[in-house]
Amino acid sequence: MAALAAAFVAQAKDYELKSPDGKIVVTVSSGAHVSYSIVRGGIKLLDPSHISMMLLDGSSMGGNDSYKVSRRSVDTVIPAKNFKRAKVRDHFNEMILSAGNYDIVFRAYDDGVAYRFVSRGKDGEFAVAYEQAEFAFPYDYKAYVPYVREEYDTIEQQFFNSFENTYAYHNVSQWQKGRIAFLPLTLEAANGMKLCITESDLHDYPGMYLGNQEGGRSLRGVFASCPSSEIQGGHNMLQGLVRSRRNFLTRVKASHTFPWRVIAIAASDKELAESDLTWRLARPAAQGEWSWVKPGKVAWDWWNDWNIYGVDFKAGINNDTYKYYIDFASEHGIEYVILDEGWAVNKEADLMQVVPEIDLPMLCTYAASKNVGLILWAGYWAFNRDMEGVCKHYSAMGVKGFKIDFMNRDDAEMVRFYEKAAAVAAKYHLVVDFHGAFKPAGLQRTYPNVLNFEGIHGLEQMKWCTPDVDQVTYDVTVPFTRLVAGPADYTQGAMRNATKDNYYPVNTEPMSQGTRCHQLAEYIVFDAPLTMLCDSPSNYRQEPECTKFIASIPTVWDETIALDGKIAQFVVIARRSGSKWYVGALGNWDERDLNIDLSRLGIGAKQGEVYVDGVNADRAARDYRHETVTVNGTWKVHLAPGGGAVLVL
Repeated sequence: MAALAAAFVAQAKDYELKSPDGKIVVTVSSGAHVSYSIVRGGIKLLDPSHISMMLLDGSSMGGNDSYKVSRRSVDTVIPAKNFKRAKVRDHFNEMILSAGNYDIVFRAYDDGVAYRFVSRGKDGEFAVAYEQAEFAFPYDYKAYVPYVREEYDTIEQQFFNSFENTYAYHNVSQWQKGRIAFLPLTLEAANGMKLCITESDLHDYPGMYLGNQEGGRSLRGVFASCPSSEIQGGHNMLQGLVRSRRNFLTRVKASHTFPWRVIAIAASDKELAESDLTWRLARPAAQGEWSWVKPGKVAWDWWNDWNIYGVDFKAGINNDTYKYYIDFASEHGIEYVILDEGWAVNKEADLMQVVPEIDLPMLCTYAASKNVGLILWAGYWAFNRDMEGVCKHYSAMGVKGFKIDFMNRDDAEMVRFYEKAAAVAAKYHLVVDFHGAFKPAGLQRTYPNVLNFEGIHGLEQMKWCTPDVDQVTYDVTVPFTRLVAGPADYTQGAMRNATKDNYYPVNTEPMSQGTRCHQLAEYIVFDAPLTMLCDSPSNYRQEPECTKFIASIPTVWDETIALDGKIAQFVVIARRSGSKWYVGALGNWDERDLNIDLSRLGIGAKQGEVYVDGVNADRAARDYRHETVTVNGTWKVHLAPGGGAVLVL
C-alpha cells in the first residue's frame, strides 16, 4: 500500500494556464519534480524545464508534493511614475500551486510568462541552499549572450564583474565552456518569435546568471552564494571584495516571496522593444509621498575629462569649472550637474573628506540660485560605511542625489545594499543612479527615487575601446535585450562623431561611433529618466542647434510605441510627451532607407521637425540636416552607415 501511494504521488499531473488572448499555453507538470513548458500559437517554445528550491535543512520546494491549485485573472491599469508610459495595463491569468507551506505562482500574459516561489511559514528564518531554474529549448536557438566580460578560471571569479559587455551571437549549444552570462538574454525562436529571459522583484536574493556547462540546448540559472567575509579593495579602495562565502544563497524570513523568473515572448522584434513586463511584475511603490522625485538631464563632467576651453581659468576638478557647468545647465534648462569621481579625497573612501579645490556648500548655493541641482558620485564602500550620515549631511547642504558606483556584484548582500541605499536616500529626498550595477530588476518601481542603472556597455567605453569593438551594432541590439529589463545610464550625447574607419579611442577628447543623428536619436530610443549629456559644455556651445534639441527632450513619457525594428540591424521608437511625439531611428553600419508607418500614432498629415544624416555623413559623421517636413502617415528617411534620425511632431 505504501509503495502504491508513493507511486501515485510521484505520478505526473499536468496543470494548464493560458494567456488572456489564449495564444500562450503554459503546462506545469508535477510528480517527482515540477517542470513547466510553453507553447505559443501551437509552436513549442520551451520544453519541460525543471524548477525547485532546496533548503539548507534538506527540505525542498518543488519536489514530490501533491498540489492544491487556485486561479485568478487580473485586468487593471496602473499609474506609472518616471516611466516610459504614464499608464500600464496589467492583464494576466495566474495559477497558484500550493503544497505544505509554500506556493509556486505562474502567470501568463499576452507577452510572456513568469513564475516564482513563495514561502508561507509563520515564524523564524530559513536558508536557501540551491535553486534549480532550467530553460530547456526544443531547438538549438540562436542567442545574444552577454557573457561576463573577463574570462576568469572559475565561476566564483566571474561573480565579480561590471555587467558590461557586447553580445556574442551563437547557438545555445555553442555556449563558451566555463563562462556565465548576466541577464537579460534574448533568443531567436521559431517563426520570428523572440524570447527574453530576465527577472523581476529581486529582494533579499542573489541575481541570476545563466550557464550551459553540458553544451546542449538548455540553460540553467547560476547564483552567487551569500558572502561570509568581505574586504575593502578594488578601484581606489572603493569596492567590497568577497573573500569567502557561506553554504547558502540567502537567509530570509519564514514568509518570503522570491524573485520572478521572467520569459518575455514577442511575435516580432518590435514587440520585444515595447515590453514593460518586468515593471508590471515588480513590487509597487513603497509607502510614502513621491512627488518630490524629479527626473531630468544631467551635465556630466567625467566623460569629457573636465575638458572645457575658451575660459580664463584652468579647467579641472575645481570651483570655477563646476560653476561653468552649472551656468551651462542653467542656460539650457538642464536639471542637474554631476560631480563625478574626484570631488572626494582619493583612496580614503570617506565622503566627508572633500578635496580643497571644491567648496561644496558654495556650489550648492550657486547651483540653487541658477535652478540647477547637484548630484554627487560615490563609491560603494564609501557610501555604505556611513549611508545615513552621508545622506543626511549632503541633503541638508542642498545636494539632490547620488550616483553610486563600483558595486560589481549581485549576491544577496549586495541586493540588500541596493534596497537600503534606495530607502535611506528616499528618507532624505535624494535621487539615485546606480552605476557599476546589475540590470534593473524592479527596484525602480518600488523606490521611484531610483531613476537609473548602468549595467550596459555604454558610451563611456568609447574612451578606451579599440576600433574592433562594434558599438553601433550594440546600440541597435540593446533595445531588444538589456532595455527589456528597464532604464539604462548609457550616457549619450557626443558631439565628436566618427565613421567606422575614423574612430579611435581618446580618453581626454572622446568620440562616438556613428553619426551625429545617431547620438540625437539615442535620447528617444534609450529609456533613461535620468539622462546624461556626456560631452563638454564647450563643445555643446559650438553646436547650439543640437544642444537645444537635447536639452529640450523629455526623459519620461506618456506613451511609448515601437514602430519597427530588427535586432542588431535597426530600431524605430516613438514616444509621446503631452501632445508632442518624438520618433527616433537608429541603424547599424549598413546604409538603409526606412519607410516608417506612423499610423499607430493616431495623427494625420502633420508638419514636423527632423534631424537626419547629411549627404556626407558616411565620410564626416557629424554631418546632419535640420529641417521642416510634412508627413502623412508615413516617414521616409535615409540612414547613413551608423546613422540615425529624429522626427518631432
